[in-house]
Amino acid sequence: MHVVIMGCGRVGSTLARSLEDRNHTVSIIDSEPDAFRRLGPGFNGDKVAGVGFDQEVLEKAGIRRADAFAAVSSGDNSNIIAARVARETFGISQVVARIYDPGRAEVYQRLGITTVATVKWTSDQVLRRILPAGAEPDFRDPSGTIRVDHIRVPDAWVGQRTIDLQRRSKSRIAWIDRLGEGMLPNRETILQEGDMLHLVIREDRASHTFSVLDAGPQEA
Repeated sequence: MHVVIMGCGRVGSTLARSLEDRNHTVSIIDSEPDAFRRLGPGFNGDKVAGVGFDQEVLEKAGIRRADAFAAVSSGDNSNIIAARVARETFGISQVVARIYDPGRAEVYQRLGITTVATVKWTSDQVLRRILPAGAEPDFRDPSGTIRVDHIRVPDAWVGQRTIDLQRRSKSRIAWIDRLGEGMLPNRETILQEGDMLHLVIREDRASHTFSVLDAGPQEA
């Protein structure tokens, strides 16, 4: 997959190197060319100097072939503008924005842009939200038996009951992030567009779980 990153600070540079280590291609944008020194001599991706929400700059960074976009500069406004351009102009569905103000983060979460406030921000969290579902769990217990994955509900499962998703995918929904608030599902809870699911899965069943999520309820 190809990922475009705006912001070559500590988080952006760490994220870029982590993605390359996993054999993904990366383009990173920063308004200060000196910032690219944080990447080190081993970085093979594209370094694009410019403003990350400028469409020409994004084009130069390969946004049209990108699978994901991360806005991790030091400015809330710049990150949100860039995230919205990536999502609304270029149709990138996997978009993550770094937000310092938790209140604003909630607002943009409702627009479908994954946001994390700085108080709980790490490059690892961004990485998990950029990679395809199932590629990198949010948590794995010390024995390697149980994992927790944070994923957006697949479109095919919107309107279905949580109990049906759990039964067919052999997973458990620990909780749902809906419109910026956490909720515990019951047997009658219906999945809604934009729901973020915290799935508890046995490691040896993970492939089955994600294949069922991708297939949808009819095929499952």
